[in-house]
Amino acid sequence: MRYIFLLFLSINIFASTLNLATSANPSRLNPILATDSSSSEITGFLFNGLVKYDKDLSMIIGDLAKEFYFEDETTLLFKLHENVKWHDGEKFSAKDVVFTYEVLVSSKISSPYSANFRFVKSVEAVDEFTVRVKYKEPYFKALETWMMGILPRHILKDEQNLMNSPFNTNPIGTGAYKLHQLEHSKNIILTAFDDYFEGRAKIDKISFHVIADPMTRFLMLKSSALDVGSIEPMQYEKQLDKGFFNKFNIYENISQSYTYLGFNLRLEKFNNPKIREALSLAINREELVKILFFNHAKVCTGPFLPGTNAFNEAVKAPSQNIKRAKELLKEAGYDEKNPFTFEIATSNSSEIRPYAAQILQHQLKEAGVIVTLRVMEWQAFLNMVVFPRKFDSVLLGWGLSPTPDPYMFWHSHSDKKGGFNLVGYYNPKIDKMIEESQSMIDSEKLSKSWREMFQIITDENPYLFLYIPNSITTVSKEIKNVEPSKGGIWHNYIKWEK
Repeated sequence: MRYIFLLFLSINIFASTLNLATSANPSRLNPILATDSSSSEITGFLFNGLVKYDKDLSMIIGDLAKEFYFEDETTLLFKLHENVKWHDGEKFSAKDVVFTYEVLVSSKISSPYSANFRFVKSVEAVDEFTVRVKYKEPYFKALETWMMGILPRHILKDEQNLMNSPFNTNPIGTGAYKLHQLEHSKNIILTAFDDYFEGRAKIDKISFHVIADPMTRFLMLKSSALDVGSIEPMQYEKQLDKGFFNKFNIYENISQSYTYLGFNLRLEKFNNPKIREALSLAINREELVKILFFNHAKVCTGPFLPGTNAFNEAVKAPSQNIKRAKELLKEAGYDEKNPFTFEIATSNSSEIRPYAAQILQHQLKEAGVIVTLRVMEWQAFLNMVVFPRKFDSVLLGWGLSPTPDPYMFWHSHSDKKGGFNLVGYYNPKIDKMIEESQSMIDSEKLSKSWREMFQIITDENPYLFLYIPNSITTVSKEIKNVEPSKGGIWHNYIKWEK
């Protein structure tokens, strides 16, 4: 007995832990309901999709599917790995894939990801490890759709209320890690899944420290209490000494995200396009990039990211023009005696965004616009402002995939509960263009359509597109086998050692 105790003790002493931080409590650890960044990040370790992007974001490769191919333009076949287990030991099969699809398209849930499956005609389990998906018509994101995490049928088949299910805080997935402990506002611990189909992860535990305050996260990183963390450009340029760089490797690349100021177009005050144009001309995007990022970012010119086939390089960000902004405001009925006023709401989960809001407030004041600010804790911001659409404007960001899907953000049907058309944008021409583009499989024709959408959306100013930040990631030199790539550092995390 004493020998067993000592053996257990020695195993725990030498267990390796990867210490990370997250800015907020995850709302739901369920891949089809994870819409906030904390939930999405953690579920990424717990669940797998059928496919995923390769490390350079250049092609789609198998995940739970060992093989996949199109039988014809509207029929997709997946051959699944046969050695995949759920965290509770049950065997993964084609029935789980069919079940996940049926939940996504049912009335049981409200999820923005359901829109990705709107072209699916049927999903059939051909046998235990083969799935056939039939589409109503060719769909340009047919494969990418199946990056969605798959749910366990044997656990959830009789669940009547998935939105509030205990599963969302006690998930069972197929991922390299499984949930061990969930302490809200304190610690979330994942442990390596011994039976992971690609081999057990070499690091035994991942500990997420829930820390809302960005400065506290930064200080923990500096003290090596965290092994991996993001740093802001100001910190990188001004607040780190040689000792830090001796302990950490730095990886920097352009992020797959942008930050925007979105107007609530349901409100009469933002209905006049002259108002939105005036606000766009009143701000100085280059100044934002310079002050906030020390040029570790670039100005965002529209809804799709540089480097994608949807990017329209002919569209340039407007230069600040206070005189013209004042003229447009006057034409809309506003002047010094009757100034245009509105509120910018944002979250303090990012150290940058409250500062960005203050700079925007100052810039807009030059044009006679009075801006008030509301900075909130992340979950309160989501639940009281974003989800119920109770805002004048929101300062937010989107992380985008390499293959853009305008439907999720710009189609009027996405202006619904759980949808990502947060600002209530509605343009019948854009709706029609999006609908027509979904079935385009000619990449040149599709790119041309996207670039035209880029121009139209940008001209209408539903958002003020602000900046695309660089991602600056620090990784402790104690972590071995990190391989940075275009897609970031996480693609081979199961091979990391500490």
